[in-house]
Amino acid sequence: AINLTDTVTFITTTGTDAYTLADGTEGQIKIIIMKGDGGNATITPTNLVGYTAIRFNDVEDSVIFLYGSTGWNIIALQQATRID
Repeated sequence: AINLTDTVTFITTTGTDAYTLADGTEGQIKIIIMKGDGGNATITPTNLVGYTAIRFNDVEDSVIFLYGSTGWNIIALQQATRID
């Protein structure tokens, strides 16, 4: 699970890795960046507005989320892929 305590989380994959992201608090920002690439990473928030998950494939893939009343909203996406 990706922590909610730190605003920024760097991930390093060691294969095909799966991460979860719990609901935050309204107005919370969460930034996730792939720092090391040993395989793909799928991030599945409990509530992601409009999608089910985000996939990272390469170093420097990143996402910026903002938590609202209905879940995590994607504010910015760099090279990562949205999954319906």
